[in-house]
Amino acid sequence: MKFRPLKDRVFVSYSEEGEKTAGGIYIPDSAKEKPQKGTVEAIGSEVKDVKVGNTILFDKYSGSKVNMDGTDYLIVKEEDILGIVE
Repeated sequence: MKFRPLKDRVFVSYSEEGEKTAGGIYIPDSAKEKPQKGTVEAIGSEVKDVKVGNTILFDKYSGSKVNMDGTDYLIVKEEDILGIVE
């Protein structure tokens, strides 16, 4: 399935962090924080500073989580992107 975000939106893939702490405590899904690093999969027509394939850092609570074909993605606004990892 292909997805093309609109305007200033960026479609980002990411992976969840581990489910246990270093001390062995289980963290339920409801208490997990969203990841802050991901790979740009697609961009909207008004996005200027990032390109498909860039690894980016974004605000902790930004974006909307979506699941497509069993994979989790985030759709974030370009303004919520903090920078590009080089």
